[in-house]
Amino acid sequence: MDATDGVSPADAVTAGADPAGADPVGRVRRGPVVGLALACHPGPALAVTALACALALGSGLGGPRSALVTVAVLTGQLSVGWCNDAYDARRDARAGRRGKPAADGTVTPGAVRAAAGGALALCVPLSLACGILAGTVHLAAVAAAWLYNLRLKATALSWLPYVTGFAALPTAVALSEPGGTWPRWWTVAAGALLGFAAHLADTLPDIAADRADGIRGLPHRLGDAGTRLLLPLPLLGATAVLAFGPPGPVDTSGVAALILAGGAALVGPAFGHRWRKAALAGAVAVATVDLALLLARGATGS
Repeated sequence: MDATDGVSPADAVTAGADPAGADPVGRVRRGPVVGLALACHPGPALAVTALACALALGSGLGGPRSALVTVAVLTGQLSVGWCNDAYDARRDARAGRRGKPAADGTVTPGAVRAAAGGALALCVPLSLACGILAGTVHLAAVAAAWLYNLRLKATALSWLPYVTGFAALPTAVALSEPGGTWPRWWTVAAGALLGFAAHLADTLPDIAADRADGIRGLPHRLGDAGTRLLLPLPLLGATAVLAFGPPGPVDTSGVAALILAGGAALVGPAFGHRWRKAALAGAVAVATVDLALLLARGATGS
């Protein structure tokens, strides 16, 4: 992927500057500390961390244990985000992508790589402190995410790390409980489906640019239209699993969740041509509905 690139971030910045020495197009003046913070993909990192925190609290882990789980997940997400930006710095610079500090020269790729390594080094003991099984599951998910960054992103298996990571989250939380037990199947299945949808939604806005750069993940093979058509299916599937999975009839909350999730799942991709992040926003809305439904039924369902 990037190993053969001959364009450095510094070269791309210089090429994009005007003769008067102004900043390159798309670059905003900011310090390296702010740049490093922005390079970790703060939106997804905080969203996944908040999800882990909500699951932990909803599972009755208590404050200290929930805080430990939350910090472990946060360090894992930071390591994944920094790894992604460091590895993609040359490609992002060449494509002129905005909001990429490692690509526009705000912070060096080396500093971002060091931050990724440091976060990963913290993630290992923090994860294992949640319990050997819980820690192993979480670290496997983090490893899958690193593998996505370094290799699988450009292959037909690009979806696998997302599915693994989202399925692992309720599993790790459930196993972090005292005498940890495995979660119910529907929480893991719903997580896997949401992970698949997150991959489609997150990749959708950049399919054309990624294709031009040689990326051939699953969404790129499906194309823009195919990805938009497929995206609602895992979103609706996740909600349906949570509504119909537990024993007994579907209650009012399950019906309401299905209606809300259905609307968000369909509207998001439909408005993608007007707002590039519409599909991702729709996926986040469905995930929020699913989380509320899950918390109402006992979080991880363990």
